[in-house]
Amino acid sequence: MSAVLVVHGGAWAIPDEMAPASVDGVKAAARHGASVLKSGGSALDAVEAAVRALEDNPIFNAGHGATLNVDGEVELDAIIVDGRTLASGAVSCVTNIANPVSLARAVMEKTSHVMLTGKGANQFAESIGINTFPTDKLVTEYEKKEWEKHKKYIAGVMAHDTVGAVAVDCAGNVACATSTGGIRNKMVGRVGDSPVIGCGGYADNSSGAVSCTGHGESILKVTLARLVLSHVEQEKSVADASQLSLQYMSDRVQGAGGTIVVAPSGQWAATFTTERMAWAAAVDGELWFGINPEERLKEKLSQ
Repeated sequence: MSAVLVVHGGAWAIPDEMAPASVDGVKAAARHGASVLKSGGSALDAVEAAVRALEDNPIFNAGHGATLNVDGEVELDAIIVDGRTLASGAVSCVTNIANPVSLARAVMEKTSHVMLTGKGANQFAESIGINTFPTDKLVTEYEKKEWEKHKKYIAGVMAHDTVGAVAVDCAGNVACATSTGGIRNKMVGRVGDSPVIGCGGYADNSSGAVSCTGHGESILKVTLARLVLSHVEQEKSVADASQLSLQYMSDRVQGAGGTIVVAPSGQWAATFTTERMAWAAAVDGELWFGINPEERLKEKLSQ
């Protein structure tokens, strides 16, 4: 069967001046993840590679380019799930780590736990030799200015959002990964949906893989990733499952967001109820991508 990889760069009101770089970023990440699959890598390898590329791109709110909390600090969350075994790894509130998705995978593979948080997660990173970066190396000038502008507000301010990837490899195994810097001016210690199994992401070979983005508190309340797959299990298409789940979140808790989904069959979807979501999908030698509602552009993957 053909391998498929889909990525997103966050569902939110992406301003016009950031749109071209956001689209270029998801396209580059999709190409990177697809090259891992093409060379025989697993779905798990591919989603980690794609999300690392997004974390390394300062246009997105993950790793480099992350938003700042109310104290002007970076606190990062990430998850990775292997649909073959349901092995999962997650980190929350980690500081000074450029690629939290890789730390999440290390939690999955090198510990008996699923999630590590804060100081403990950072101590684990140090114990396995993961490099740390000072906060000013992870934060862009744009984010510093936005943080200064908004720090007088008590409530968290929605900012450029989560990144994620889902994939199915040639063996039919699925995987997901999600990574975020959270909400600008969030309270210290706030954790959103991204590192929570079944909320920010989920993967199971029996149904598919999902990565979510949008308002974290809303996604947590409806366990969005698992909700999407429950509809797939009831024989809905991945597109319909996504639409139904996002509509339920809107109706039930007035939350907006987006999902990317892939089924073991290779069926995939990128769906959102926000103004925009940058996404890209590598499928059968073609690269599909978009940022506006109903937009589905295509080019050769080899370009």
